[in-house]
Amino acid sequence: MKSLIINKDDLKHNIRKIKQIVKYTGRQDNHKPIKIIAVIKGNGYGLGLVQYAKFLIDNGIDFLAVSTVEEAIKLREAKIETKILMLSSTAIKKEIEILVENDIIITIGSKEALEQAEQIAIKKNKKIKAHLKIDTGFGRYGFIYSKPEEIVQALKNVKNIEIEGTFSHFSLAFYKKDEYSEKQFNRFINVIEILKQNKIETGMLHICNSSGFLKFKSKRLNAVRVGSAFLGRIAIPNIYGLKKIGYLKSNVAEIKTLPKKFNIGYSNSYQTKQETKVAIIPCGYCDGFNVKEQRDMFRKIDKLRYIVRDIKDSFKDKSLYVEISSKTGEKKCKVLGRVGMYHITCDITGKNIEIGDEVKLDVNPLFVNSTIRREYI
Repeated sequence: MKSLIINKDDLKHNIRKIKQIVKYTGRQDNHKPIKIIAVIKGNGYGLGLVQYAKFLIDNGIDFLAVSTVEEAIKLREAKIETKILMLSSTAIKKEIEILVENDIIITIGSKEALEQAEQIAIKKNKKIKAHLKIDTGFGRYGFIYSKPEEIVQALKNVKNIEIEGTFSHFSLAFYKKDEYSEKQFNRFINVIEILKQNKIETGMLHICNSSGFLKFKSKRLNAVRVGSAFLGRIAIPNIYGLKKIGYLKSNVAEIKTLPKKFNIGYSNSYQTKQETKVAIIPCGYCDGFNVKEQRDMFRKIDKLRYIVRDIKDSFKDKSLYVEISSKTGEKKCKVLGRVGMYHITCDITGKNIEIGDEVKLDVNPLFVNSTIRREYI
Protein backbone atom coordinates (compact mmCIF):
# COMPACT_ATOMS: atom_id res chain seq x y z
CA MET A 1 0.00 0.00 0.00
CA LYS A 2 1.27 3.43 -0.92
CA SER A 3 1.42 6.29 1.58
CA LEU A 4 2.64 9.87 1.65
CA ILE A 5 4.84 10.02 4.72
CA ILE A 6 4.96 13.23 6.77
CA ASN A 7 7.61 13.37 9.48
CA LYS A 8 5.93 15.15 12.41
CA ASP A 9 9.21 16.17 14.06
CA ASP A 10 10.45 17.80 10.85
CA LEU A 11 7.14 19.61 10.38
CA LYS A 12 7.22 20.83 13.99
CA HIS A 13 10.78 22.03 13.36
CA ASN A 14 9.61 24.13 10.40
CA ILE A 15 6.72 25.59 12.37
CA ARG A 16 9.07 26.56 15.20
CA LYS A 17 11.57 28.03 12.75
CA ILE A 18 8.91 30.18 11.07
CA LYS A 19 7.65 31.37 14.46
CA GLN A 20 11.22 32.32 15.39
CA ILE A 21 11.64 34.34 12.18
CA VAL A 22 8.38 36.17 12.89
CA LYS A 23 9.39 36.81 16.49
CA TYR A 24 12.78 38.13 15.35
CA THR A 25 10.97 40.71 13.19
CA GLY A 26 9.54 42.32 16.30
CA ARG A 27 6.08 43.76 16.90
CA GLN A 28 4.07 45.93 14.57
CA ASP A 29 1.23 48.45 15.01
CA ASN A 30 -0.29 48.73 18.48
CA HIS A 31 2.45 46.46 19.84
CA LYS A 32 0.70 43.40 18.42
CA PRO A 33 2.87 40.49 17.22
CA ILE A 34 2.89 39.67 13.52
CA LYS A 35 0.17 37.14 12.72
CA ILE A 36 0.96 33.93 10.87
CA ILE A 37 -1.79 32.98 8.41
CA ALA A 38 -1.24 29.37 7.36
CA VAL A 39 -2.25 28.85 3.74
CA ILE A 40 -3.44 25.26 3.32
CA LYS A 41 -4.85 25.34 -0.20
CA GLY A 42 -4.35 22.41 -2.60
CA ASN A 43 -5.27 19.71 -0.06
CA GLY A 44 -2.97 21.30 2.48
CA TYR A 45 -0.15 21.55 -0.10
CA GLY A 46 -0.60 17.80 -0.43
CA LEU A 47 -0.32 16.96 3.29
CA GLY A 48 -4.04 16.26 3.66
CA LEU A 49 -6.33 19.25 4.26
CA VAL A 50 -7.95 18.25 7.55
CA GLN A 51 -4.99 16.34 9.03
CA TYR A 52 -2.63 19.18 8.23
CA ALA A 53 -5.00 21.85 9.56
CA LYS A 54 -5.36 20.01 12.88
CA PHE A 55 -1.59 19.54 13.11
CA LEU A 56 -0.99 23.26 12.60
CA ILE A 57 -3.62 24.16 15.20
CA ASP A 58 -2.12 21.71 17.70
CA ASN A 59 1.20 23.49 17.17
CA GLY A 60 -0.02 27.01 17.85
CA ILE A 61 -1.25 28.23 14.45
CA ASP A 62 -4.74 29.66 14.86
CA PHE A 63 -5.46 31.38 11.53
CA LEU A 64 -5.92 29.36 8.32
CA ALA A 65 -6.48 30.36 4.70
CA VAL A 66 -7.90 28.43 1.74
CA SER A 67 -8.60 29.16 -1.92
CA THR A 68 -11.90 27.39 -2.60
CA VAL A 69 -15.33 27.17 -1.04
CA GLU A 70 -14.98 23.39 -0.97
CA GLU A 71 -11.82 23.58 1.14
CA ALA A 72 -13.42 25.98 3.61
CA ILE A 73 -16.53 23.83 4.05
CA LYS A 74 -14.51 20.64 4.45
CA LEU A 75 -12.66 22.23 7.38
CA ARG A 76 -15.89 23.29 9.07
CA GLU A 77 -17.39 19.83 8.54
CA ALA A 78 -14.33 18.45 10.34
CA LYS A 79 -15.29 20.62 13.36
CA ILE A 80 -12.35 22.99 12.88
CA GLU A 81 -13.49 26.22 14.54
CA THR A 82 -10.46 28.49 14.15
CA LYS A 83 -10.43 31.56 11.88
CA ILE A 84 -10.49 30.68 8.18
CA LEU A 85 -9.91 33.20 5.40
CA MET A 86 -11.18 32.47 1.90
CA LEU A 87 -8.42 34.03 -0.25
CA SER A 88 -10.36 34.08 -3.52
CA SER A 89 -12.84 36.89 -4.03
CA THR A 90 -16.22 35.88 -5.43
CA ALA A 91 -19.31 37.79 -6.51
CA ILE A 92 -21.36 34.60 -6.82
CA LYS A 93 -24.29 34.93 -4.43
CA LYS A 94 -24.55 31.24 -3.52
CA GLU A 95 -20.84 30.98 -2.71
CA ILE A 96 -20.90 34.04 -0.46
CA GLU A 97 -23.98 32.70 1.34
CA ILE A 98 -22.29 29.34 2.00
CA LEU A 99 -19.14 31.03 3.28
CA VAL A 100 -21.07 33.38 5.56
CA GLU A 101 -23.25 30.55 6.91
CA ASN A 102 -20.08 28.70 7.89
CA ASP A 103 -18.40 31.71 9.52
CA ILE A 104 -15.66 31.97 6.89
CA ILE A 105 -13.94 35.33 6.47
CA ILE A 106 -14.55 36.30 2.85
CA THR A 107 -12.27 38.23 0.52
CA ILE A 108 -13.75 41.19 -1.35
CA GLY A 109 -11.86 42.16 -4.46
CA SER A 110 -14.45 43.91 -6.61
CA LYS A 111 -17.40 46.29 -6.46
CA GLU A 112 -19.67 43.43 -7.50
CA ALA A 113 -18.44 41.15 -4.70
CA LEU A 114 -18.88 44.02 -2.23
CA GLU A 115 -22.43 44.77 -3.34
CA GLN A 116 -23.43 41.12 -3.24
CA ALA A 117 -21.96 40.66 0.25
CA GLU A 118 -23.72 43.81 1.50
CA GLN A 119 -27.09 42.58 0.21
CA ILE A 120 -26.58 39.19 1.87
CA ALA A 121 -25.57 40.86 5.14
CA ILE A 122 -28.74 43.00 5.11
CA LYS A 123 -30.90 39.98 4.31
CA LYS A 124 -29.35 37.94 7.13
CA ASN A 125 -29.23 40.92 9.48
CA LYS A 126 -25.61 40.35 10.39
CA LYS A 127 -22.14 41.79 9.94
CA ILE A 128 -20.01 39.91 7.43
CA LYS A 129 -16.30 39.66 8.19
CA ALA A 130 -14.05 40.32 5.23
CA HIS A 131 -10.56 41.17 3.98
CA LEU A 132 -10.09 43.57 1.07
CA LYS A 133 -7.91 42.42 -1.81
CA ILE A 134 -5.85 44.99 -3.73
CA ASP A 135 -4.43 43.98 -7.11
CA THR A 136 -1.01 45.61 -7.22
CA GLY A 137 -0.02 44.06 -10.53
CA PHE A 138 -0.88 40.35 -10.45
CA GLY A 139 -3.96 40.52 -12.64
CA ARG A 140 -6.13 38.16 -10.64
CA TYR A 141 -8.53 39.00 -7.81
CA GLY A 142 -8.63 42.47 -6.31
CA PHE A 143 -9.45 46.14 -6.76
CA ILE A 144 -6.99 47.76 -9.18
CA TYR A 145 -4.39 49.75 -7.22
CA SER A 146 -4.34 52.60 -9.76
CA LYS A 147 -8.00 53.45 -9.13
CA PRO A 148 -8.11 54.09 -5.37
CA GLU A 149 -10.95 56.58 -5.74
CA GLU A 150 -13.17 53.77 -7.04
CA ILE A 151 -12.31 51.65 -3.99
CA VAL A 152 -13.16 54.54 -1.67
CA GLN A 153 -16.44 55.20 -3.48
CA ALA A 154 -17.41 51.52 -3.33
CA LEU A 155 -16.74 51.29 0.40
CA LYS A 156 -18.17 54.62 1.56
CA ASN A 157 -21.76 53.56 2.03
CA VAL A 158 -21.13 50.00 3.18
CA LYS A 159 -22.47 49.42 6.70
CA ASN A 160 -22.75 45.66 7.10
CA ILE A 161 -19.24 44.55 6.10
CA GLU A 162 -16.61 44.46 8.84
CA ILE A 163 -13.17 44.90 7.24
CA GLU A 164 -10.76 42.85 9.35
CA GLY A 165 -7.84 43.03 6.93
CA THR A 166 -6.49 44.26 3.60
CA PHE A 167 -3.98 42.40 1.48
CA SER A 168 -2.20 42.00 -1.83
CA HIS A 169 0.07 39.36 -3.33
CA PHE A 170 3.64 39.42 -4.69
CA SER A 171 4.08 37.91 -8.15
CA LEU A 172 7.91 37.86 -8.29
CA ALA A 173 9.05 37.49 -4.68
CA PHE A 174 11.02 34.37 -5.63
CA TYR A 175 13.15 36.26 -8.18
CA LYS A 176 16.67 37.44 -7.35
CA LYS A 177 15.83 40.98 -8.40
CA ASP A 178 13.34 42.71 -6.10
CA GLU A 179 12.42 45.84 -8.08
CA TYR A 180 8.92 44.67 -8.99
CA SER A 181 8.17 43.44 -5.47
CA GLU A 182 9.23 46.87 -4.20
CA LYS A 183 6.91 48.48 -6.72
CA GLN A 184 3.99 46.27 -5.68
CA PHE A 185 4.61 47.01 -2.01
CA ASN A 186 4.65 50.77 -2.58
CA ARG A 187 1.45 50.55 -4.59
CA PHE A 188 -0.21 48.66 -1.76
CA ILE A 189 0.91 51.11 0.92
CA ASN A 190 -0.26 54.04 -1.21
CA VAL A 191 -3.77 52.53 -1.46
CA ILE A 192 -3.81 51.90 2.30
CA GLU A 193 -2.91 55.53 2.99
CA ILE A 194 -5.71 56.78 0.74
CA LEU A 195 -8.23 54.47 2.43
CA LYS A 196 -7.16 55.68 5.85
CA GLN A 197 -7.36 59.32 4.76
CA ASN A 198 -10.96 58.62 3.83
CA LYS A 199 -11.61 57.05 7.24
CA ILE A 200 -12.01 53.55 5.81
CA GLU A 201 -10.93 50.74 8.14
CA THR A 202 -8.20 48.54 6.65
CA GLY A 203 -7.65 46.06 9.49
CA MET A 204 -4.54 43.88 9.51
CA LEU A 205 -2.27 44.34 6.51
CA HIS A 206 -0.54 41.49 4.69
CA ILE A 207 1.23 41.15 1.36
CA CYS A 208 3.98 38.56 1.97
CA ASN A 209 3.67 34.98 0.74
CA SER A 210 6.31 32.42 1.77
CA SER A 211 9.09 33.83 -0.43
CA GLY A 212 8.24 37.43 0.44
CA PHE A 213 8.02 36.61 4.14
CA LEU A 214 11.45 35.01 4.19
CA LYS A 215 13.17 37.64 2.04
CA PHE A 216 11.59 40.94 3.05
CA LYS A 217 11.74 41.64 6.76
CA SER A 218 10.52 45.24 6.30
CA LYS A 219 7.44 44.15 4.33
CA ARG A 220 5.90 41.71 6.83
CA LEU A 221 3.45 44.36 8.09
CA ASN A 222 0.79 42.97 10.49
CA ALA A 223 0.56 39.45 9.09
CA VAL A 224 2.27 37.01 6.72
CA ARG A 225 0.77 34.20 4.66
CA VAL A 226 2.87 31.08 4.92
CA GLY A 227 2.26 28.05 2.70
CA SER A 228 5.17 26.27 1.01
CA ALA A 229 7.64 27.40 3.68
CA PHE A 230 6.01 25.09 6.23
CA LEU A 231 6.93 22.21 3.89
CA GLY A 232 10.49 23.44 3.40
CA ARG A 233 9.79 23.49 -0.33
CA ILE A 234 10.48 27.10 -1.24
CA ALA A 235 11.31 28.80 -4.53
CA ILE A 236 14.32 30.63 -3.08
CA PRO A 237 17.57 29.26 -1.59
CA ASN A 238 16.85 27.48 1.70
CA ILE A 239 19.22 29.32 4.03
CA TYR A 240 16.71 29.15 6.88
CA GLY A 241 17.20 25.58 8.09
CA LEU A 242 13.78 24.42 6.89
CA LYS A 243 13.38 20.69 6.39
CA LYS A 244 11.78 19.18 3.29
CA ILE A 245 8.47 17.56 4.20
CA GLY A 246 6.88 14.54 2.54
CA TYR A 247 7.98 11.47 0.60
CA LEU A 248 6.10 8.65 -1.07
CA LYS A 249 6.37 5.16 0.39
CA SER A 250 5.69 1.98 -1.59
CA ASN A 251 6.96 -1.60 -1.77
CA VAL A 252 8.66 -3.85 -4.29
CA ALA A 253 5.83 -5.78 -5.99
CA GLU A 254 7.79 -8.09 -8.31
CA ILE A 255 11.36 -9.03 -9.15
CA LYS A 256 12.62 -10.58 -12.37
CA THR A 257 15.71 -10.86 -14.56
CA LEU A 258 15.59 -9.38 -18.05
CA PRO A 259 17.88 -10.56 -20.88
CA LYS A 260 20.33 -8.33 -22.72
CA LYS A 261 18.80 -5.90 -25.26
CA PHE A 262 15.35 -6.07 -23.65
CA ASN A 263 13.09 -3.00 -23.93
CA ILE A 264 11.69 -1.37 -20.79
CA GLY A 265 8.74 1.01 -20.64
CA TYR A 266 6.75 3.05 -23.13
CA SER A 267 8.36 4.17 -26.42
CA ASN A 268 11.08 1.54 -25.99
CA SER A 269 13.17 4.40 -24.62
CA TYR A 270 15.49 2.10 -22.69
CA GLN A 271 17.12 -1.18 -23.63
CA THR A 272 19.17 -3.33 -21.26
CA LYS A 273 22.87 -3.40 -22.04
CA GLN A 274 23.33 -6.72 -20.27
CA GLU A 275 21.30 -9.22 -18.28
CA THR A 276 19.58 -7.04 -15.66
CA LYS A 277 17.74 -7.83 -12.46
CA VAL A 278 14.84 -5.43 -11.94
CA ALA A 279 12.23 -4.58 -9.33
CA ILE A 280 8.73 -3.49 -10.33
CA ILE A 281 7.35 -0.80 -8.03
CA PRO A 282 3.67 0.20 -8.19
CA CYS A 283 4.19 3.98 -8.30
CA GLY A 284 4.13 6.35 -11.23
CA TYR A 285 3.34 9.83 -12.41
CA CYS A 286 -0.30 9.43 -11.34
CA ASP A 287 1.06 9.24 -7.79
CA GLY A 288 3.14 12.40 -8.26
CA PHE A 289 6.49 10.72 -8.99
CA ASN A 290 8.63 12.75 -11.42
CA VAL A 291 5.81 15.29 -11.84
CA LYS A 292 7.05 18.85 -12.19
CA GLU A 293 5.42 22.24 -12.56
CA GLN A 294 4.61 23.14 -16.15
CA ARG A 295 6.84 25.58 -17.94
CA ASP A 296 4.23 28.26 -18.44
CA MET A 297 6.41 31.37 -18.52
CA PHE A 298 6.46 32.90 -21.97
CA ARG A 299 8.75 35.88 -21.64
CA LYS A 300 11.77 35.73 -23.94
CA ILE A 301 14.16 35.81 -20.97
CA ASP A 302 12.41 32.80 -19.41
CA LYS A 303 12.59 30.85 -22.67
CA LEU A 304 16.31 31.60 -22.89
CA ARG A 305 16.78 30.43 -19.30
CA TYR A 306 15.05 27.14 -20.12
CA ILE A 307 17.25 26.62 -23.18
CA VAL A 308 20.47 27.33 -21.25
CA ARG A 309 19.36 25.06 -18.41
CA ASP A 310 18.49 22.23 -20.80
CA ILE A 311 21.89 22.50 -22.49
CA LYS A 312 23.64 22.32 -19.12
CA ASP A 313 21.46 19.40 -18.00
CA SER A 314 22.33 17.46 -21.16
CA PHE A 315 25.87 17.08 -19.80
CA LYS A 316 24.69 15.83 -16.40
CA ASP A 317 23.37 12.51 -15.20
CA LYS A 318 19.66 13.31 -14.91
CA SER A 319 18.65 9.74 -14.09
CA LEU A 320 15.91 9.11 -11.57
CA TYR A 321 16.62 7.08 -8.45
CA VAL A 322 14.63 5.61 -5.58
CA GLU A 323 15.77 4.26 -2.22
CA ILE A 324 14.92 0.66 -1.34
CA SER A 325 15.28 -0.56 2.24
CA SER A 326 16.72 -4.07 2.26
CA LYS A 327 17.99 -6.30 5.05
CA THR A 328 21.46 -4.95 4.37
CA GLY A 329 20.47 -1.28 4.43
CA GLU A 330 19.31 1.47 2.10
CA LYS A 331 20.01 0.88 -1.59
CA LYS A 332 19.94 3.63 -4.21
CA CYS A 333 18.39 2.16 -7.35
CA LYS A 334 18.14 3.65 -10.82
CA VAL A 335 14.79 3.92 -12.59
CA LEU A 336 14.97 2.35 -16.06
CA GLY A 337 12.88 3.61 -18.97
CA ARG A 338 10.00 6.05 -18.82
CA VAL A 339 7.91 6.52 -15.70
CA GLY A 340 4.50 4.92 -16.22
CA MET A 341 1.17 6.07 -14.85
CA TYR A 342 1.24 3.53 -12.01
CA HIS A 343 4.55 1.64 -12.28
CA ILE A 344 8.29 2.05 -12.55
CA THR A 345 11.08 -0.45 -13.20
CA CYS A 346 14.31 -0.19 -11.20
CA ASP A 347 17.72 -1.77 -11.66
CA ILE A 348 18.58 -3.92 -8.62
CA THR A 349 21.39 -5.95 -10.20
CA GLY A 350 23.85 -7.09 -7.53
CA LYS A 351 21.67 -5.85 -4.68
CA ASN A 352 20.09 -8.02 -1.99
CA ILE A 353 16.52 -6.81 -2.48
CA GLU A 354 13.37 -8.85 -1.93
CA ILE A 355 9.67 -8.60 -2.75
CA GLY A 356 7.94 -6.44 -0.12
CA ASP A 357 10.98 -4.29 0.65
CA GLU A 358 10.03 -0.69 1.34
CA VAL A 359 10.66 1.93 -1.35
CA LYS A 360 11.13 5.65 -0.73
CA LEU A 361 10.40 8.05 -3.60
CA ASP A 362 11.10 11.77 -3.66
CA VAL A 363 7.90 13.62 -4.60
CA ASN A 364 6.32 17.02 -4.15
CA PRO A 365 3.28 16.32 -1.91
CA LEU A 366 1.25 18.84 -3.90
CA PHE A 367 1.29 16.48 -6.87
CA VAL A 368 0.48 13.29 -4.97
CA ASN A 369 -2.96 11.89 -5.75
CA SER A 370 -5.40 12.86 -3.00
CA THR A 371 -6.65 9.24 -2.78
CA ILE A 372 -3.29 8.13 -1.38
CA ARG A 373 -3.21 7.89 2.41
CA ARG A 374 -1.34 10.58 4.31
CA GLU A 375 0.63 9.06 7.19
CA TYR A 376 2.02 11.29 9.95
CA ILE A 377 4.87 9.48 11.73
